Amino acid sequence: MRYLTAPWRAAYVRKALSVRGCIFCDALEAGDDREAAVLCRSRRAFVMLNRYPYTPGHLMIAPGRHVADLTRARADEGAELFALLQASLRVLDAAYGPQGFNTGMNLGRSAGAGVAGHLHLHVVPRWTGDSNFMPLVGGTRVFIEDLDTTYERLRPLFDRERQRIKRAER
Repeated sequence: MRYLTAPWRAAYVRKALSVRGCIFCDALEAGDDREAAVLCRSRRAFVMLNRYPYTPGHLMIAPGRHVADLTRARADEGAELFALLQASLRVLDAAYGPQGFNTGMNLGRSAGAGVAGHLHLHVVPRWTGDSNFMPLVGGTRVFIEDLDTTYERLRPLFDRERQRIKRAER
């Protein structure tokens, strides 16, 4: 087996291990959704931008309740996570027209969870050829859009989704 080293990840991993508090709980309590990068709230879950995205539009969906273990999540929380995943896919498709998506959870620090204490689902829009040599050779990711622009692009679409969901609940 061959191994590829990525020494530039060490700083990120050290920082992730030293983070105090919970970024998801902090975002919910911030009082300013734009500043906290929260795009959509439902009764039991919410969607926020990933501040360290793999691609533009990289989202995270988390329950509002601080819970780390998926087996301890309530059924209503799971249902809302899934409903927000569906809404996120619609929003990202409308905003960016990606050719595919990666969605998933890293459950536990050894599984890759940067925030292991609060379960969350990643949604990453993908395009053919969106991976290139820059992260490997230059230790640099190239983004076509900053987080403020992404927020401005996605927030109105999530507002419409939230209204659509409310109508469907009636």
